[in-house]
Amino acid sequence: MPCGPGGSDVLGPPLHGLFVLLGTLAAILVFVAGARQRRPLTPELRAILVGALCGGSIGAKLAVAWRYVDTAIPAGAAPTLVGFLLQSGQSILGGLAGAYVGAVLTKKILGYRAGTGDLFAPAVALGIGVGRIGCLLTEVPGTPTGSSWGVVVDAARAARIPGFPASWIGVPLHPSFAYEFAFQLGMAILLFRLRARGACRDDLFKLYLLAYAPVRFLLEFVRGNPAVWHGLTRSQLFLLPAMLALALAFRRRWRAPGLPPLPEASDA
Repeated sequence: MPCGPGGSDVLGPPLHGLFVLLGTLAAILVFVAGARQRRPLTPELRAILVGALCGGSIGAKLAVAWRYVDTAIPAGAAPTLVGFLLQSGQSILGGLAGAYVGAVLTKKILGYRAGTGDLFAPAVALGIGVGRIGCLLTEVPGTPTGSSWGVVVDAARAARIPGFPASWIGVPLHPSFAYEFAFQLGMAILLFRLRARGACRDDLFKLYLLAYAPVRFLLEFVRGNPAVWHGLTRSQLFLLPAMLALALAFRRRWRAPGLPPLPEASDA
């Protein structure tokens, strides 16, 4: 799944790309295995998966398009369309939004009415978790912390990380990507359990988004991404209305007649 270094979303070295690829493959395998287990893996489902992957790729790039037109970008950073496609990086949040839109549009085109959230939710959580390992190994881990679990980056490694602040060399840093990896792995396990019990049915992916949004909002405070408005980063400004929209959608959804309530916390 897509990601970018703290503060710049620049594509990391080959190791980063390897884990992005592994995360994407893991998500595809989990989706296909879940589809075969729960229903026939029809051509329509394959098309929806492709639509989600294409939408995710487009959304991940469009979400960092602001860097392409930002006048503050140093000369030559991304001067051409090819430079934008190869060097401008990707965005997890943009990829998630794009994948959701891609899946929905493909379903509308095909006239596919059955839910697919139960297939996408655990696949996406596991895929992002795997991708975050690459982020941890190749990007700015996070902001300085006095905690004993902080990650210390030496000068040699810092030289290989785009945009690494010189003042942070040798300083314990928040392993923000490790925090998110733990969350994504825990969510994947929880989503597998909920799916096995038939809980939340077609709203499982929305439930995942509703859980991920506030976690990512809080993680931004230790990611080191630049604040652009009242101390908030671009990701946080995107997440605020997204969280409100998800909460309102769930409130309307679960108050509608004929739908089961959300599972109790003790059952999770």
